Amino acid sequence: MKTLAYGDKLSSKERVVRTFKHEKTDRVPVDYYANPRIDQQLKAYFGLKADDGEGLKKALGVDFRGVYAKYEGKRLHAERAERDVDPQWGWVTKYIEHESGGYWDFCDFPLTEADEETVAKWPMPSPDDFDYSKIHSECETHREYAVFVGHAGLGCIMNTAGFLRGMEQVFVDLALDEPAGLLLIDRMLAIQLEVVHREIEVAKGGIDFMWIGEDLGTQNGPLISMETFRKHIKPRQKPFFDLAKAYNLPVMLHTCGSSSWSYEEYIEMGLTAVDTLQPEAKNMSPEYLKNTFGNRLAYHGCISTCGPVAFGTSEETVKYCQRTLDIMMPGGGFCFAPTHSLQDNSLLENVIAMYATAHKHGKY
Repeated sequence: MKTLAYGDKLSSKERVVRTFKHEKTDRVPVDYYANPRIDQQLKAYFGLKADDGEGLKKALGVDFRGVYAKYEGKRLHAERAERDVDPQWGWVTKYIEHESGGYWDFCDFPLTEADEETVAKWPMPSPDDFDYSKIHSECETHREYAVFVGHAGLGCIMNTAGFLRGMEQVFVDLALDEPAGLLLIDRMLAIQLEVVHREIEVAKGGIDFMWIGEDLGTQNGPLISMETFRKHIKPRQKPFFDLAKAYNLPVMLHTCGSSSWSYEEYIEMGLTAVDTLQPEAKNMSPEYLKNTFGNRLAYHGCISTCGPVAFGTSEETVKYCQRTLDIMMPGGGFCFAPTHSLQDNSLLENVIAMYATAHKHGKY
């Protein structure tokens, strides 16, 4: 099988653990997320079957693996024609086509006008309806890799509540302390917290870090005020940090857009690493992050999905990735990854160049 990884001296687990601590390592850790069309092109390039996600991760030299408990309960929300309805939570999406593919976008927002009683009765999954039995064995299978629990939506408040209530109403809820909106948020977070607690417990030490998220910025600035953040976001995410601390796990936070305004607050809570890091957004460039936060944070991302990878040549992609590495690598603490899922308009040759550069230029 073709692979871009070569000459590694450490295991992926050792590499990521050391990177999170800003300790010496052999190369930058590498991560990968992509939309279906470019994902299939990459698998074909490496001679892999369409469903061989693990094979693609090995070919790209990806250092991270996630584990999670699969939902085994009944469908709580009915299916609908021309819509996709999430069986657990009930949010609704419709398929939007574009010239390079398509995606499922949230719509209809069934709880936009719901009162507190309606939210209280809205069907949600029980932590008892998840299968935790395979977590430990999966950790063992991936013991050479950095194994995380959670995802970019774990502990996410505004974005996730917006799936059901609509973003405009969520902002109103937070601004006016709307009981129905706050109840929705708290019900969802309580279930997530219990599920991830059980996942960590049954892993028996096989987890290396927790991944949580909160979309906090537009391209130009914060989505909410610091007052609202401190009142509604920070205290609701603190239990996730407390849980991670109880098991001695680092926390990595996914934040889209201009989010660095919140990082000092998160550092106080014990944040280890920040994820996504869209360089086009205000105060999110590699230079700004390194100059402002230095080795107080580790970094995961920084490779733009709307820059040269999508719109440039392979030569421009190489130069762009090299420059980012030159800024972020000194002092350690950098994990090379796209700022979000690689989009369907990403050029295959550019994505290959992107990961080849990480392995060649990302060595210490």
